[in-house]
Amino acid sequence: MRIALISEHASPLASQGSVDAGGQNVYVLHVAQALARRGHHVDVLTRRDQRSLPTAVDMRPGVRVLHIDAGPAEFVPKEQLLPHMQAFGTETLRLMRASHPYDVVHGNFFMSGLVGLRVQRRLNVPLVQTFHALGAVRRLHQKEADKFPADRIELECRIAREADCVIAECPQDAADLMRHCGVPAHRIAQVPCGVDLDEFTPGDRLAARRRLGLPEDEFIVLQLGRLVPRKGIDNVIRAVGRLDNTSGGRPWRLLVVGGEAREPDEALTPEIGRLRAVAREAGVAGQVTFTGRRDRHELRDYYQAADVFVTTPWYEPFGITPLEAMACGTPVIGSAVGGIQHTVVDGLTGYLVPPNDPEVLAQRLEDLRWLPDLGRLMGRGGRARVGREFTWDGVAAKLARVYAQVAERRRSRVAATTLRLLPPKLRPQPSVVMPLRTLGAKV
Repeated sequence: MRIALISEHASPLASQGSVDAGGQNVYVLHVAQALARRGHHVDVLTRRDQRSLPTAVDMRPGVRVLHIDAGPAEFVPKEQLLPHMQAFGTETLRLMRASHPYDVVHGNFFMSGLVGLRVQRRLNVPLVQTFHALGAVRRLHQKEADKFPADRIELECRIAREADCVIAECPQDAADLMRHCGVPAHRIAQVPCGVDLDEFTPGDRLAARRRLGLPEDEFIVLQLGRLVPRKGIDNVIRAVGRLDNTSGGRPWRLLVVGGEAREPDEALTPEIGRLRAVAREAGVAGQVTFTGRRDRHELRDYYQAADVFVTTPWYEPFGITPLEAMACGTPVIGSAVGGIQHTVVDGLTGYLVPPNDPEVLAQRLEDLRWLPDLGRLMGRGGRARVGREFTWDGVAAKLARVYAQVAERRRSRVAATTLRLLPPKLRPQPSVVMPLRTLGAKV
């Protein structure tokens, strides 16, 4: 099949960990590559946010990134991109009409869904939609901190009603689609995110620490990803501040990986300044280390070096970093929200804790600090789980089946409509088929 993945703000070429570069970028990158490995051709359409970017970039055989001119050729926060989607859609239609037809369009995020609806109507191409985060859920948790336009929720409901199929990444996502958008269960396909088991692997913890210049004897807690308030990193800092340092336990350190620059810069990443203030207030500023952003090829060392990976967001549509940690054999403590409560198995691959509850999180951290063998067992359980349930090749196989089904349904509808428009005398007559028993065949 020829597949168009639309991802207006999340380019697969972006650096992970910056403000608008996170799980969706990783998802689009790996879905495109995994589909190409299965023999499909994939074009990823994303907005040009630098003037120097070429129109087309060949990422690998079968995958191109197409930069669409829509608005200024510079970074624009995704919360301010909606007015540019008309231009994005117009340019997308122009490109598609000038190239080979696509079998399916897959919209990622609601603004890409709006573009996908125009393609669906104008070119009669089926639309599969993944929201990655629903506006209604975001508004529920972020309230006045949510800076998206107020009509986002209404637009998402319209996209969900008109798309040929809506992808839910986990059971909570499916429930939210039914509750907030009224999508019937039969129009939802559940397909998770994945992890690259070659990119993220278990390894020698002490060797990883030596490569990173970390002490070998410390209990290292890792927080990795986008540095934004909803990720709940302040909750992790308050939790480590409650660890008992009077009973002879291992000394500990919290590593916070992420930001807009390789060196931690409060001007470029204001959240670092806020979190440093939280650490000072908790009396642990000397034990919380901000590393700055790291490239993807460097992340494995951090996962391998850590005793535990912690992620306690207020809400999380899915969350790819827990899968990466589990793939590296590192236990995960995550808040029992969104996709995390689906990927992390409490007591087997790590622990689930309430969000914004540093006391409970501290208790679970103490469990792993005092019982390192338990952490190693959980790490092995996590690696086995992602190998069974969350590989990108498995994700691509499920998506390909969805694409084939929606494409076939649309072809059937087109054929039926064309048949109805024909004069009766030109319609094909039903053939007479003899029952198999009459022909002497064994049934």
